[in-house]
Amino acid sequence: MRITVEELPNGFVGGSPVILQIRARIQQIAQGKTPVLILGETGTGKEVAARSVYNANPRGQFVPIDCGSLVGPLMESELFGHARHSFTGAGEAKRGLMELAHGGVAFFDEIGDLPLDLQVKLLRVLQEHEFRAVGSLQRTRIDVRVVAATHRNLEKEVASGRFREDLYHRLNVTRITLPPLRERKEDIPVLVERFLASSGRRFILAHEVMEALLAYDWPGNIRELKNCIDRMMDCAEGSVLSFAQLPTTIVSNVRAGQMAKAAAVGAGANLDLNPFPPGLAERTGKIVTLSELEKRAISEALVETRGDRTIAAQLLGIGRTTLYRKLKEYELSPKG
Repeated sequence: MRITVEELPNGFVGGSPVILQIRARIQQIAQGKTPVLILGETGTGKEVAARSVYNANPRGQFVPIDCGSLVGPLMESELFGHARHSFTGAGEAKRGLMELAHGGVAFFDEIGDLPLDLQVKLLRVLQEHEFRAVGSLQRTRIDVRVVAATHRNLEKEVASGRFREDLYHRLNVTRITLPPLRERKEDIPVLVERFLASSGRRFILAHEVMEALLAYDWPGNIRELKNCIDRMMDCAEGSVLSFAQLPTTIVSNVRAGQMAKAAAVGAGANLDLNPFPPGLAERTGKIVTLSELEKRAISEALVETRGDRTIAAQLLGIGRTTLYRKLKEYELSPKG
């Protein structure tokens, strides 16, 4: 059954309650100009959220600013620009990123990495709506909405002295907190469908693969999921993404689940040995080995192709020679 992808113009894919709430929140705050603070773990889509705020009420430009790259002697110039001959090598005046964002949105990605001296200057922009380029005596008025994002706990950063408390309160006017993927796993099938569709090729995901994806906790969140699917598509020889193409971290997670539950049963616990969510248990039984999964996939491919080994190999994403070897190994024969 094909999954219907639900996506609003603001860019968020998924239909979990928390995503629906975030969509509504973005629509609500998009018309304003107050600062927005976006919190969430790495890979949860903080820049997507920032762009969503902009896209819901586009004006001016959306200018991303990587705070982690604002290091060294030229960081202030990068942010606020500089006047001609203001320092060695400054043969011409240069506009900074903040001036480019005039009339639009300046997105400070990983604001927690912003050096303290630039935090002071950003605070002044938020308070006075103006800045001064390096080497210039003239102040420039600016109309910009600041959207900041971080994976850090800024309250702890403030307590440790690594982030200014006054800047934190200036930014924390409107807050959006993005949940980790492990807390909205119901969106994984829809996200996977979107990643597959964006490739421009037709892929089929084996049932066992989806169950393994749902069983994994995704510490890298959506970014890790996308990288996983991209890697599987790059490695695919045919149109079927199989269990064997999963990254070792996910395969290891499945095996660890099997071993943990087997150990628990051995200790007397009354547990189901299946490491996957309930749906797979009904289809595959209690303990499913990788060889059994492979054998079933080959059998189903032969039935689907009415015994055509060439097409079956393509569906399975393996070479014909490999298929012949597996047929002999598992004592299978084509079925019409």
